[in-house]
Amino acid sequence: MKILVIEDDKQAAAYMVKGLKESGHVVDHAADGTQGLFLAGSEFYDVMIVDRMLPGRDGLSLIEVLRAAGNQTPILILSALGSVDDRVRGLRAGGDDYLTKPYAFTELVARIDALGRRSAGATPDTKLEIADLEMDLLARTVRRGSKPIDLLPREFKLLEYLLRHAGSVVTRTMLLENVWDYHFDPQTNVIDVHIARLRQKIDRDFTPPLIHTVRGAGYCLRA
Repeated sequence: MKILVIEDDKQAAAYMVKGLKESGHVVDHAADGTQGLFLAGSEFYDVMIVDRMLPGRDGLSLIEVLRAAGNQTPILILSALGSVDDRVRGLRAGGDDYLTKPYAFTELVARIDALGRRSAGATPDTKLEIADLEMDLLARTVRRGSKPIDLLPREFKLLEYLLRHAGSVVTRTMLLENVWDYHFDPQTNVIDVHIARLRQKIDRDFTPPLIHTVRGAGYCLRA
């Protein structure tokens, strides 16, 4: 599985990442809540492990933001806070499991495996929607209201990424890496051109507009 570990304790994170990799998993690590939220929103993960007490953004608020944006990746919360109220608060924030520190690594792996099996058994969404805009991932079609929208392959991929992150700001770097597979800035206006084309096709003849520019940050798809 591909796992995101969001843990600010360097020693604890290094031990966890090393052990998970030795168990055969692919692991990314974020050292604070801000970086963790960025990675969680820009990459696909099978499971996330989130420490509750994080700098930048605490673990529970991070989880709430992800759930509000539609991210349903299974999340295991790690915390030294182990009272019943603490565990309930974590689960109500959107966590799928809660493990109290200190923990046995074998139990951590067992819980991750259980979350992974649960996720694998879920039926994947084949349609993405916001307002009256609908994308069918199987048929590769897009409609707004009753009108079919004809998109080129790159436009389809761009809109799919925006729909998967509806309500959240996506940066130019996120778009370059996940839509164009660039891991550097090509110093072109390729994003602006494709966003303009999408606006012409899905916003020009409809209300309300769905693609919004967030000055100095990126773009957001919202009703």
